[in-house]
Order: sequence, then C-alpha cells, then structure tokens
Amino acid sequence: MHLPYALRALRSTNFRRYYFGQTVSQLGSWMQSVAIMWLAYRLTNSTAATGTIGFLALIPFLFVTPIAGALSDRVSRRKLLIVVQSILFVHALALATMTYTGHMTVNLLGAFAFMQGVLSALEVTTRHAFFVQLVEQRAHLPNAIALNSANINATRLIGPAIGGLVIAAVGEAACFGINAVSYLAVVYQLTRIKPSASGRISTGQSLARDLIEGWRIALTSPIILPLVLIVGLVSFAINPYSILMPAIAVETFGKGAELHGIFVSAVGIGALTGAILLARRENVRGLSRWVAITASIAAVGAMIFSLFASMQNTTMSIIGMALVGMGLMGTSATVNTIIQTVVDDDKRGRVVSVYSTFFAGGAPLGHAFAGWTASQIGAPNAYLLLGCVCALGAAAFMFNLPNLKRHLRAEYLDRGIIPKAPPTAITVAASETPPEK
Repeated sequence: MHLPYALRALRSTNFRRYYFGQTVSQLGSWMQSVAIMWLAYRLTNSTAATGTIGFLALIPFLFVTPIAGALSDRVSRRKLLIVVQSILFVHALALATMTYTGHMTVNLLGAFAFMQGVLSALEVTTRHAFFVQLVEQRAHLPNAIALNSANINATRLIGPAIGGLVIAAVGEAACFGINAVSYLAVVYQLTRIKPSASGRISTGQSLARDLIEGWRIALTSPIILPLVLIVGLVSFAINPYSILMPAIAVETFGKGAELHGIFVSAVGIGALTGAILLARRENVRGLSRWVAITASIAAVGAMIFSLFASMQNTTMSIIGMALVGMGLMGTSATVNTIIQTVVDDDKRGRVVSVYSTFFAGGAPLGHAFAGWTASQIGAPNAYLLLGCVCALGAAAFMFNLPNLKRHLRAEYLDRGIIPKAPPTAITVAASETPPEK
C-alpha cells in the first residue's frame, strides 16, 4: 500500500486495522473523560472534589501498570486487549445508565473512576507493548508510536469539543453511552488482527520476579532512569489541567461546558502538532534533545495559560493550552519512542510498564496536589505553581543531557541504529604494522 513516508507504519495491515479501530475508541474515551470531570464538578461544585475524582481515576496506574507489564510479557497481548476492552464496554454502559437514571452520586462516581483507572492501566501498558507485533518492519516502530500519539491527540482535539456540546445539549450520560459503543470498534478490529507473534514470553520465573526484573533494568539504566523521571515530573505538573479546567471556565471566565471543551481541544491541537512533527522524523537520533525542548514548552505553556486566565484573556489562554498539549505529548511520546528503541523484546512489556507507571502515576499525585492548592490559592495560581515546577525539572534534565547523549550513542552503535565510523587510514596502517621484535 502506497502511503506518504510520515504514515509508513500504516503500510502494515495489522497496524492499520488496529489504528482505525483505536481512533473510534479514543474519540469516545475523550468524550467520557471531559464528561466525568464536568459531572464531578456539577455534583460537588468543588475543585478539591473534582481533583479527588481525577486522583481515583489515575492512582491505579501506580500499582496496576507494573503487573500489567509483567503479564503482557507472559500471555497473548491481543487476547488480553480484547478482554479488557470488552470489560470497558460494560463499564461505560453502566456509567451511562446510572447517570441517566439519576442514581449517580459523587461516591459512586469515584468508584467508577477507580475501576476505569484499573482497566485503563491494563489496556495502555499492553497496547504499548503490542505495537512491535503490528508493524511489518521493525524500523517502522518509532513511526507507529508517533502515529498513535497523533491519533490520541487528534481525537483529543475533537472529542472534548463534541463532549462539551453533548453535555450542554443532553447531559453527561450521552457521552458515556457513546463511549460504550466506541469500544466495540476496537474489539472488532482486534479480532481481525493476526500479529507477527503471540507476545507470550516464557521467562521461567514467577510473575513477581519478572516484575522486579523490569524495575531493576529501568532504574539502573543511565538511559531509562532520567527519561522516566522527566516524564513523571512533567505528568505531575502538567496533567492536572484536566481537573482545573471546569473551575477556571466557570469561576474565572464565567462560562460553561463549551469553554471547558475548547480549552481541552486546544491541548489536542498542540499535541497533534507535536505528534506530526515526531512522525515526520526519519530516525531516533537527536530525540533526547527533543525531550528537553518539549518539557520546556509544557512549562512555558502552563505559565502563559495561568497568567492570562487570571486576566480573563481567552485567546492567550487557548494559546497557552496549545503549548501545554505540544509539550506534554512531545515529552511522553519521545520518551516512549527512545525506551522502545533500546529495550529487548523479551523485556518490553515490563520496561514499558515502568514508563507508563511514571507517566500515568505522576498524574494522580498532580491531581491531588492541584485540587488542594486550587482550593487555597485559586485554580490559575495553582497551575502557575505547577508550571514553575515543570520548568525546574526541564532545567535539571538539560543539565544531565550530555551524559544521556553519550550513553544513547553507545547503545545505538551496539544496535546498529547508527553506523560505526569506518577506520581511518592511520588506524588501518597501525593495525597492519607488525609488532616490534
């Protein structure tokens, strides 16, 4: 199939089928995400309570993701995804029913959010490890990761805006129902996929030993450790926009769900732009510098948004959120790409789960901190403080960048990703000179 170079991973039939099914599912997921945050705020009129719901939705990533990584190295990743997506369908349907019938309470919503977090942790980790089985050429894996990020953020652009309109027109339950139907699309495509391998790796060890080994590899690696630390910090500082947006839209701007959806869609515009730039890259060389740049962009975007939201400047606030999206996506997708490039297949699920734990696990901690801080100093000031934290993290990463580049170059040389320099004439002559007697 002839496609532009930036879409080269879509030449693989398996990846193409999964990609289009995932597009439909992601669209529904973003609608549900914005509806949950809005419903939490409507039920409580409290940023602290909204932050708690966000915390419950993401905290499972801290303890489920490592187990999911070890599990995805032992069982069929395709079958595991089918099971998890099917349960998510039932979950969204129940959420829609309870909301529509008026039986939803904030405590029940918290339980739904927690269960979705558990299931999402299983799905995200397995999905990231599954990509290598969907592309026909290993060299297309970085492009597949970039296209997945583009997919997530293109739907982030559309989904929240549609969700805001649907909430304003008929209520949150409709968003939950649409999301339930969207899961069927990806389940159908998964049944049509014939991956290159089962994904099952027999380690001969217990699940606990596999889990520990994955963390040992990640935390002792001079390449992986600084990458997961920066992605965790950026997630902690930048991701809380999702729980602060309802309060800022209502209390600061005096608007409703429509403006909330526009802000979240602005994040999608920036993230999609960053994903397209990443997809157009021909190889992974130079990506470590891109991590430093995107983390800095996220920090600047958060500060711009916070300052201009305080002034009720809608245009500049939207620009700030677009920069937030570009920085957040750029950091997470680039770190994921580098890690997937340097990790061996038999350890992929476990090591990628460490990345997922830091990225997704940083968010609930940030949500809890942002919710409490916003209740003390206001939502715009809380996000300004988090932007400054992100800037400090980006500066620390830049300080370590030369050391990271040195280790990455050695790894890329060992894996043949970059060619070894040919011997010079002097080196050849020296090697051919007989030793002195």
